[in-house]
Amino acid sequence: MTHLTPPSEEREVGIECFYTADTPGIDGKLRAIPEDFIVIEKPLLPDRYDNGLYSIIEITSRNWETNLLLKDLSKKLHISRKKITFAGTKDKRAFKTQYMSIKAPPEEILKLDINNVKIKFLYKSNKPIKIGDLIGNIFDVKVRNISLEKKELNKRLKKIESIIKKTRGFPNFFGIQRFGIIRPITHLVGKSIIRGDFKQAVKHYIASPTEHEKEPERKARAFFQETEDFKEAIKLYPDHLHFEKAILNKLIETNGDYIEALKTLPFNLLTMFVYAYQSYIFNKILSERIKRDIPLNRAIDGDVIIPLGKNGFKEGEFIPVTDKNINKVNQEIAKGRACVTGLLVGYDPVFANGEMGEIEHKIIEKEKIYPRDFIIPDMPFLSSSGSRRSLLAPLADLEWRVENDSINEGKLCVNFKFELFKGCYATSLLREFMKSNNITNY
Repeated sequence: MTHLTPPSEEREVGIECFYTADTPGIDGKLRAIPEDFIVIEKPLLPDRYDNGLYSIIEITSRNWETNLLLKDLSKKLHISRKKITFAGTKDKRAFKTQYMSIKAPPEEILKLDINNVKIKFLYKSNKPIKIGDLIGNIFDVKVRNISLEKKELNKRLKKIESIIKKTRGFPNFFGIQRFGIIRPITHLVGKSIIRGDFKQAVKHYIASPTEHEKEPERKARAFFQETEDFKEAIKLYPDHLHFEKAILNKLIETNGDYIEALKTLPFNLLTMFVYAYQSYIFNKILSERIKRDIPLNRAIDGDVIIPLGKNGFKEGEFIPVTDKNINKVNQEIAKGRACVTGLLVGYDPVFANGEMGEIEHKIIEKEKIYPRDFIIPDMPFLSSSGSRRSLLAPLADLEWRVENDSINEGKLCVNFKFELFKGCYATSLLREFMKSNNITNY
């Protein structure tokens, strides 16, 4: 590996290296405008049933965070948020097409007028869409403001692409947005929940000011960080910090019941905290494997693999690698039918053996946590048994085109097009090409 290292914000969430570190990146800026990051879901939709209670819709939005969009939908439809379900969350600063089910009549849904949102009714069903009902996502992304000469830009793009094609994918890191782009703290909230320190979990979420926020947000968070004064702090929080204000209201109402305060947050956001901490540990494990120069596209003795089908990974079908099956396993990996996995720790973990097992145990021990910590008696619905995740994000088709940047005169732009299985992050691919030191580029 060369001197190229990720920016500090990535290292803080466990992303400690580049897979293509021997090749300099193209730099540039991601998401100059939301339309630069287009993502379209490939859903697994429920069957049509004309007398069903659920309206299946296609919803295209610009610059909307998923939880806030759901809140607005439920408010305007006068229904509980629980009656709106979706297949997958998406980045806020993007132009995205998602699929949702709403337990409401289509004529009421189609009356909605929400800024930067377009709704298309598809059909009715007797089953809702569930989280994870996806094959994957289609991406059309522009990286702008590139200062390289066209010849050098093409050279770097081709070199990085050749490494990724040879590997048949890229490191399956959980992207920075899993943890919060402006405030990467969701894993810290999760770690505090796992440890049963709910007060600290709340402080990580509603305090923890960062220089990347605007002055009013920083001022409010810093005040609460220092004083823990619920009644005075809530006066400082801007109205758009909906969830922070909901927590503070509950703290005032309950005279400091931090568990009840956390419960004011949407269920999918609460579970995201625990998942984010598992993701952080996974990123650390994957980083260590790369730094040890252990291949991602070939199994070693002690690894655990997961079969790969045309619709993605076969969840839960984990196969230990031994000296008896390693040749066959690597033949399947070479054919794109399986991938090596890393640990998503929980109360019932599946550890690898051999060197990979040693990496997993070492990182868990360094974190000073135990699998049983993922049983959370005070919030049992957040308990997690754990799983495993592919170390490699498969990538069969990748297209890119160099263009003149229509926004930045005299600069170049690269238009990337590709598809990924669900759970794989476009930014984890793009970071290998960009190697930018500016978190806002992601």
